[in-house]
Amino acid sequence: MAASDTAAASDQVVDPASLPITDRLLTSLAVLLAVLMVILDMTVVNVALPELMGALGATPDQITWVLTSYIVAEAIVIPMSGFLAERFGRKRVLIISVAGFVVASMLCGQARTLFQMVLFRLLQGAFGASVIPLSQATMVDSFDAQSRGKAMAVWGIGVLLGPIMGPTVGGFITDHLGWPWIFYINLPIGIVNLALLVAYLRPTKPIRVPIDWLGAALLAIGVGSLQMLLDRGNVEDWLQSSLIVSLAVISIVCITAFVYRSFNRPDAILQLSLLKDRNLATSTFLIMAFGVGMLSTIALQPLFLEHLLGYPASTAGLVMAPRGIAVMAGMIIVAALISHVDSRWLVFFGLLLSAGGTYVTTTTYNLNIDKFWIIAPTIVQGIGMGMIFVPLSTLAYQTLPKSASDQAASIFNIARTIGGSVGIAIAATILTRTAHQNWQSLAGAMDPYNPALHAWFEAAGVSASSPLGQQMLGAELARQSMMIGFIESFGFITLSFLVLIPFVLLLKDTGAGSPYAVEGK
Repeated sequence: MAASDTAAASDQVVDPASLPITDRLLTSLAVLLAVLMVILDMTVVNVALPELMGALGATPDQITWVLTSYIVAEAIVIPMSGFLAERFGRKRVLIISVAGFVVASMLCGQARTLFQMVLFRLLQGAFGASVIPLSQATMVDSFDAQSRGKAMAVWGIGVLLGPIMGPTVGGFITDHLGWPWIFYINLPIGIVNLALLVAYLRPTKPIRVPIDWLGAALLAIGVGSLQMLLDRGNVEDWLQSSLIVSLAVISIVCITAFVYRSFNRPDAILQLSLLKDRNLATSTFLIMAFGVGMLSTIALQPLFLEHLLGYPASTAGLVMAPRGIAVMAGMIIVAALISHVDSRWLVFFGLLLSAGGTYVTTTTYNLNIDKFWIIAPTIVQGIGMGMIFVPLSTLAYQTLPKSASDQAASIFNIARTIGGSVGIAIAATILTRTAHQNWQSLAGAMDPYNPALHAWFEAAGVSASSPLGQQMLGAELARQSMMIGFIESFGFITLSFLVLIPFVLLLKDTGAGSPYAVEGK
């Protein structure tokens, strides 16, 4: 079918799985571009924060709101994606989301104050939030059961590759073009993306569904408070802060009230009753817990490379790039095997590889580490991550009817988002607190009569009693303490992968030819 014919028929509601393979591939390309663009912006800003501090006149504490605002807005809107798609049609919502995201990106590049940047990042997160679950639902509906594993592999490239490659892309753009271009780059990509969506994405029929507005408000406030709590907790010293305590109370009360009110309501904005399906419930739990390890790893490694080893942003990005290639390799392996192997075995081996690759970092990472030992474990880890994500995304929908795709995708992806935030918060807290504790332990164990200490001062060319010598010793203690903190954080991530292995047994693989996977229950 030619593009013009496809566009002319774009107002007709048809079954996407019945379209020619060319149209389905172009639809996949359209949603993959959208996912990559949105997911990339979650982490592409991280390496540019020092430049943004100078350009916007912000302190280190204030500049983190550039990250927080995006994450909070995304977390609030994701649960509403299923309702929006049902009420207005999936195609219309996706086009508006991508168009709004592109405009918000342009405004971010033009921001000259912290208030402007935070406001425009809020808009970015709000518009981009629906892209991820609705693109996944599109891929689920566009392919039959036999091809769905390969479709999820293509979709997973965007979801996993985005945050992994974000620091690489961000470092290169910041060093060579300047920080505004980490936002401007979305303009040409977004225009191409919109053209593909308009031409090839099949519309779904809008349904005038009722909505429980009180439940929607409870969910938005609860999830927004939870995300802000997780993002700001370590900075504010957790329960020592009245802000964090208040956010915790608000999130617990609102989310509990939403679950109690909405579990069996037909007009609930998030159809939690779908979690009665064992595969969706288990896959949702596993993807949330998997997000704990995956996102915390992605958040910690740039800090290790740039702040502890002193790598420039672009070099750090290049060192982390092989993990992205390994993720793609893992997905290619899964795409080839998923029709022939029980998906639960793929998840099992993926968890083992992810845990094994992370464990190696706890034994090899040090302040004098060679680049090979930085890259090699991440390749093993990346292959494992690629092997986990695709089967879980496939199994989650395997025993659900197609009519539940949008709602199930909203549940699945809000769990993934929250899991990632939980992981980053825990890893950052472990890093900060263990580094502080180790600094005190190392400093307390210092023996001024130790010959090794005097040899260190002589090698450094300073006197042990001079102010410069004391300053250098303090800096070295801080580096060593932080190194131990990173190792303990990576140890936590290793355990976070291992504890998930028994839960794989709860999944049910009905096989590629399951009638549920095609027509639903």
